[in-house]
Amino acid sequence: MAVLSKIRQKSFLVVAIVGLALFAFIIGALIENGGFGQTSRNAGTINGVDIPFEEFRGKVDMAQKSQQGQNMSMTQATNGVWDQEVRRVLLEKQCEKLGLRIGNDQLINIIKEDPQFAQNPQFLNAAGKFDKAKFNEFIVSIKNSSPERWQQWLDYEKQLTQSTTEQMYSTMIQSGFYTTQAEAKFNYELENNKVAFDVVSVPYSTIDDKKVEPTDAELIAFMKKDEKKYKADESRELEFVLIDDKASAEDKKVVEDKVNGLLNSVDDNPVTTTVNEAKIGFKNAPNLVEFVNANSDIKYDSTYVAKKDLPAEHAEALFNLAPGQVYGPYMFGDYYCLTRTLGRKANANAKASHILISYEGTQVPNKKEKRTKEQAKAKAESLLAQVLANPSSFQMLAYTSSDDSSSQQGGDLGYFSQGQMVKPFNNFVFSNPVGKIGLVESDFGYHIINIADKQDAVRLATIAQKIAPSETTSDKVFTTATKFEMAANEKGFDIAAKEMKLTVAPLAKLLAMDENVQGVGNQREIVRWAFGAKEGELKRFNIPAGHVIARLKKVNEAGLLTIEDAKNAIGAKLRNEKKAELIKVKMAGSTLEAVSKATGSPVKEALDVVAANAYIQTIGEEPKVVGTAFSLKPGVVSQTIDGVSGVFKIKVKSSAKAPAIADYKDIVTRLNAQSKGSVQGRVYNALKKDATIEDNRAQFN
Repeated sequence: MAVLSKIRQKSFLVVAIVGLALFAFIIGALIENGGFGQTSRNAGTINGVDIPFEEFRGKVDMAQKSQQGQNMSMTQATNGVWDQEVRRVLLEKQCEKLGLRIGNDQLINIIKEDPQFAQNPQFLNAAGKFDKAKFNEFIVSIKNSSPERWQQWLDYEKQLTQSTTEQMYSTMIQSGFYTTQAEAKFNYELENNKVAFDVVSVPYSTIDDKKVEPTDAELIAFMKKDEKKYKADESRELEFVLIDDKASAEDKKVVEDKVNGLLNSVDDNPVTTTVNEAKIGFKNAPNLVEFVNANSDIKYDSTYVAKKDLPAEHAEALFNLAPGQVYGPYMFGDYYCLTRTLGRKANANAKASHILISYEGTQVPNKKEKRTKEQAKAKAESLLAQVLANPSSFQMLAYTSSDDSSSQQGGDLGYFSQGQMVKPFNNFVFSNPVGKIGLVESDFGYHIINIADKQDAVRLATIAQKIAPSETTSDKVFTTATKFEMAANEKGFDIAAKEMKLTVAPLAKLLAMDENVQGVGNQREIVRWAFGAKEGELKRFNIPAGHVIARLKKVNEAGLLTIEDAKNAIGAKLRNEKKAELIKVKMAGSTLEAVSKATGSPVKEALDVVAANAYIQTIGEEPKVVGTAFSLKPGVVSQTIDGVSGVFKIKVKSSAKAPAIADYKDIVTRLNAQSKGSVQGRVYNALKKDATIEDNRAQFN
């Protein structure tokens, strides 16, 4: 009872402790989930579909890993995956509305067409055909034995289903596009009907822009007519000073003296066979490789180099050095160099084109048709006969027949050196003269090869020492940057820059997912800071090139374009509208001659003008003028026409209709190809324009 009495007496304290514990628990959860640091745990939302950040980040990581050594930044990967996600969600919604789905049987049929499954002996029956039962057994086995591999398979299956469904949707949309005979006839007439007319034009340039500058209110009113078109994302405007950390004249001289000192022997009769602290000298060093590696910032490279791959301004001299001769010293980029030749090799590099004819069983992904080895050989021999009979046909035959990706370049493989190609290919090219055409077989199939060129190459030993800022120079630069940062905070950015004679870079406009800052390159850290700072805030950044002292000059919230951006986007249009009204007053005459006299502009003749391109010689493209010409009767003077380059009046002299044709089949085919070829992009852009998209990526990157 005494204990219970004590508890009752301290009940307020107990409640307070429990309350504090619960508060701490809630605060911890909020911090852990980004409650105070971020507004969302989603990378974004597309038409109500959330893109969870963790899932999104996993896809970004995978995108970076899939580049196989290529340098893809986090921002590039993030942007690429975001575009994929937007496309996926928008198209999935459309497929759901239409009831487009991929069934199991359809999925198996798609898998059967994939060479990695269709040609895998593990899934083939006794007749060499794909066996669905064997494949299903394999899938069940990985499900039961390896959760990781099972998840990989499910991801692959999902990806395959998505791409196939999208292809079905695209095919369905394309099937709805067709060109009627009436449309083809109309297009034919646009391209072939002609009109001739006289024209008087007064260019907008005859009126000074300053007289008709649109006001801010006019710009805003114009944008509000179509707010979606002139919508602007959130942005920041940044000014900065870059204080370069670069080598001084003294730094350059130190390197130059050091390299010059390596050229000649210190001893008249050096007997050592080792580098020996450069006493032998570069010109006479018996072990040149060791000498270079001991004294150069870039190690020795034994590769034979073609003339085209040498530094352009020094290529002629370097390529024509006599054996053992030294060239230099000379500058190449940031390096001060000496070069000694180690000899020349004839035909070190070759250029060739080929037509690859593969067959079932070869690991070639771009087969234009299925064929056996015997069929491939017969086709290759047939193509070889055609090329030998007419060598100029090689490029077109490669484009239409080759199974290699080089077919898009007419089979051209560019230059390559010994050992870069598979052995049969390599042996043919380097053992035959330029102009030789022949047939070889490799693991990829049959190659019809045309040897286009060969190059001599040289082997060079180069000492290259980088001219870089010394520690003393870097310290001085750091001190300057520190002084400017302090002065900018005390006196103001512009005043400090002027007093210290530092250049303020042109204003940089940044979007939330930008990676580059104009003038300093890839600086994602600066962009992130700009979107978390307040107007007027200042910060110094240490970058490889030196020091950036940046000031956030302006915060632009999402909405309409800024006035400055609006001036660039629509200022010319509004100025021309005002100019047109002033010009029209002068063009009130009822005849072209009267208008010409009043404006001082000559009457010009426009002949054989067609509507399809709307081009008027000596004036340029003017669709409204040409359209008006086709609508007027001969002898009638038009009203004033606000054109692209000025204000016009015209009088039609004559018109000629194109001769009738019996069949518009070719035009129908061409127009069909044009409309269907662009349908995917047009549909996607329309869906994206109409979508509601919330982009939170900048919170995480």
